[in-house]
Amino acid sequence: MGLREDLLKSIWHAFTALDVDKSGKVSKSQLKVLSHNLCTVLNVPHDPVALEEHFKDDDEGPVSNQGYMPYLNKFILDKVQDNFNRLDFNRMCWTLSARKNLTKNTLVITDDDAFKIWCIFNFLTEDKYPLTLVTEEIEYLLKKLTEAMGGIWIEEKFEDYKIQLNAKQQCLSVWEIIELIGTGHFSKGMDRQTLSMGINEVFQELILDVLKQGYMMKKGHKRKNWTERWFVLKPNVLSYFVNENLTEKKGHVMLDSSCCVESLPDKEGKKCLFLIKCSGKTFEINASDKKKKQEWIQAIQTAVNLLKQGLPAPHKEARQKRKELRQKLQAEQEALEQRMKELQTANESKQRELETMRKKLEEDAVSAAEEERRRQQTQAELQDRYRTDLEREKMVRQQMEEEVAQKSSELEQYLQRVRELEDMYRRLEESLEDERQARQDEETVRKLQARLLEEEATKRAELEHLHLQQQKAISRTEAEKQELEQQRIVKEQALQAAMLQLDQLESERKEALEQYGEVMKKLENAANKTRSWKDKVAQHEGLIRLIQPGSKGPQLITNWGAAAFTEAELNLREKSWQEKKTQ
Repeated sequence: MGLREDLLKSIWHAFTALDVDKSGKVSKSQLKVLSHNLCTVLNVPHDPVALEEHFKDDDEGPVSNQGYMPYLNKFILDKVQDNFNRLDFNRMCWTLSARKNLTKNTLVITDDDAFKIWCIFNFLTEDKYPLTLVTEEIEYLLKKLTEAMGGIWIEEKFEDYKIQLNAKQQCLSVWEIIELIGTGHFSKGMDRQTLSMGINEVFQELILDVLKQGYMMKKGHKRKNWTERWFVLKPNVLSYFVNENLTEKKGHVMLDSSCCVESLPDKEGKKCLFLIKCSGKTFEINASDKKKKQEWIQAIQTAVNLLKQGLPAPHKEARQKRKELRQKLQAEQEALEQRMKELQTANESKQRELETMRKKLEEDAVSAAEEERRRQQTQAELQDRYRTDLEREKMVRQQMEEEVAQKSSELEQYLQRVRELEDMYRRLEESLEDERQARQDEETVRKLQARLLEEEATKRAELEHLHLQQQKAISRTEAEKQELEQQRIVKEQALQAAMLQLDQLESERKEALEQYGEVMKKLENAANKTRSWKDKVAQHEGLIRLIQPGSKGPQLITNWGAAAFTEAELNLREKSWQEKKTQ
C-alpha cells in the first residue's frame, strides 16, 4: 500500500464524519480547519493564501469530496514526506470520525482499543470507497485476534456468522467491525484485559510491523555488565527499551543483509547466549530459556532474509497475496457470468426455434384434419363401391394419428429436457469454477448437444415429409392405389430406419448428459480445492507466530539450532575438551 493511499483512507473517515447530513458535501469552514490540522500533523507547510484562493467562490455553499480532492492532492499530499508520526495523524482523523460514529454504551473495550481496530481496518481494507472489509479479511482479523488471546479458532462458529452476513451484505464498515469485536461476540469467556492485550498484539504486528518482542539480557559495550531490556524486533531494526512501556529507548541494532546471528556457548553463568553481528558491531544477548533463544535467533534470521530478498513484512506480503487471489477469483467469476449469459442467449434462441417447430406441427395437424374431412366426404360418396379399400385407409389414418401423438409426446419430453438444462445452467452460475479444462469440456458437451438437436430436427423434418407424402398418396384415385400401397411399404421401411436413427440419437443424448454430469463433478471438485486452498493460505499468513510449548524430551542443540547432539552429549564433550586443555 502506498503512502498516499494509506493517508487517503484516514482522511476519508474524517471527511465523512464532517458530512453531518450525509449529502456528500462539507462546509468550507470545516474543510479549512481540517486542512490546517492535516498540514500540522503531516509536517507540511500551511499556505492559508492558497487555501483561501482555492475556496474563493461566489457560492458560499458546501464542497463535495470531488471538489476538495484537487486541493488535497496539490497542496498537501504532493508535499508529504515520510517524516511525520503516523500514529498522531491517524489519531487526529480517528478523533474526528469517532466523535460522530462510535457508540460506547455496548462496548467492553477502551477508546484506545477501538482506535487500534480502526487502524487495523484501514490496513486490511482495499482502496475502494466507501471503505468496507470483505468477508475473507474479517475472518483473517478475527482468527488473528483469537490466536493472540490464546483462544481456539472455531471455524463452524464463523461459518454461521458468515451465512448471516451474506444474507444481508458481503462486507462490514469500520464501525460495524468495532462493534463486532467490542461487544465480545467472538471472544466470549475472555476478560477485558485479555481482549485488550490481543488487540494490542495484532495492532503491533500489522500496524507497527513488530515481528517479535520480549525481555532479554544484554551485555554492555563499555561496562560489560548484563542488563535486562525489553527488545522489539521490526523488519529492519532491533530496538531495546528500559521496559515494555517503550517510554525510554536505550538503543537499537540496524539490520541489513550483511547481519548474522550465531549461538554462543555458556559463559559467565549465562546458558542461553547468542551473538548478533551487524555493521562492524557485535551484541551479546542472553534469553530466558533455550526455547526463547531459538525463537529469537529464528526471528532475527527471518528479518535478515527478508532484507536480503527485498521482501516486505510477512503480514503485508500475505495481505497482498489474499488481495491478488480475490481479484483473480472475481475476474474468473465475471468471465463465468458472461459465459452463462451467452449460454442463456443460445438457449433462448433454441426455445424460439422449438416454438416455431411446435407451431408448424399444429398447422400441419390442422391441414391434416382438413384433408381428412375431404377424404371422408369422398369415401361417403364411394362407400358402396370402395368399402374394403376405405377400411384399409382408415387403418392407415389411425396409424398416422398414433405417430403424430407419439411425436407430440417426444416433443414434450424434449421441452422437459430443455427445462432441466436451464436449471443446470442456473446452478452452474452459482459456482466459482476456475478450471479451464472443465470449461472446455462443458463447451464440447454443449456443441455435441447442439449437433444432436440439429440431427434430430432433420430427422423429424424427414418424418413429416414422409407423413405428408403418405396423406397425399391416400387421396389419389383408385387406379394408383396399388402402386401407392407398394410405395407406402417402402416408405414405412424408411420410417423404421429413421426411428432406429432416432433411438441411436437418444442414446447419444444420454451419453452427452452423462458427460455433462462428469463436468459438474469436476466443477464441484475444483470449488472444493479452491476452498481448501483458501484455508491453507489463512493458516500460513505469516512467518512469525507464537510457538506453542513443544515436546519435553531432550533437545538436539548446536550453535545454529537443531543437530545430532543432545544436551547431555554436548556437556560430556565440553568436559572432555576442558580436561585436555588443562593437561
